[in-house]
Amino acid sequence: MAEAKSAKKPRKSRKKTAEPRSRGIAADALATGNPPAAVTALAEGIEADGGSVLATYRDPLGGNWQILAGLPIDRVEPTPYQRDLSAAHVTKLTAAIDKLGRYLDPIVAVRTEDGRYWTPNGNHRLAALKGLGAKSVVGIVVPEVEVAHRILLLNTEKAHNLRERALEVIRLAENLAELDDRPEKEFENEFEEPSLLTLGLCYQENGRFAGAVYHPVLKRVEQFLGAPLPKALAARRERAARLHELDEAVTAAVAELKAKGFESPYLRAFVVARINPLRFKRGAKADFDDTMDKMLAGARKFDSAKIKADQVARTGGAPDE
Repeated sequence: MAEAKSAKKPRKSRKKTAEPRSRGIAADALATGNPPAAVTALAEGIEADGGSVLATYRDPLGGNWQILAGLPIDRVEPTPYQRDLSAAHVTKLTAAIDKLGRYLDPIVAVRTEDGRYWTPNGNHRLAALKGLGAKSVVGIVVPEVEVAHRILLLNTEKAHNLRERALEVIRLAENLAELDDRPEKEFENEFEEPSLLTLGLCYQENGRFAGAVYHPVLKRVEQFLGAPLPKALAARRERAARLHELDEAVTAAVAELKAKGFESPYLRAFVVARINPLRFKRGAKADFDDTMDKMLAGARKFDSAKIKADQVARTGGAPDE
């Protein structure tokens, strides 16, 4: 008797991807309507600063009014809390713009009370133009100064590494703390994630701090604080000090491994993984102080004599910075 053919499993119906809903403003309506008084005053300020208003229009998605303008380049500068320039990136960008012989990518800018223009996303392009001797730069000037605080979302010139992101966030936080005492948790959009604040303070004290090694742990134990921003920063400084204390103990453990002949760029990541109490607790949240206490104790009693070469060889994660 022939074997009965196995019944075919019913196919799972694929969920249809929802079509994006229609939103925003039609192209032929972007420049229609009467700008609010704040935008009219901004246009007048640009002209008074020696610039020129090229167009006043609404952005196509949110309908927010903004101005496309030519700005005197000596009045434009980066926001004071963003990352440092990459000399290599500026050199490459300068050569590319010079070879093309034209500038096509407007910066985003906000006007300050003293007639200066801060750009949260055009630092490298600005430096390239200044290096080429340009007299002006074309920018999209937005009326709302707080747009400059959304620096991580706006900066698309060059991919951020962890150090750059953390330094930008802590510089922004320190700047805002002088102006605004709202709770830290109300700045979630500006700061992106709480661990960047603590890491930023660590990088300020030590530019070569191995933040990438500790970042996965911090993301699980950090939350935005309910204290006013100035007080929250004080608490962050205490956390950064704890992290530096832990790193000193981890560095000592790494030195022991090196003394026994272990050579790998992942030794620090290996030690941190061994002392991480959350290592096998996937998805679980934990308390910052409790986790630091456990990791510090683990680092101080780390026994390099029990470590085998194949264990280090299987290590992944961030290399020692």
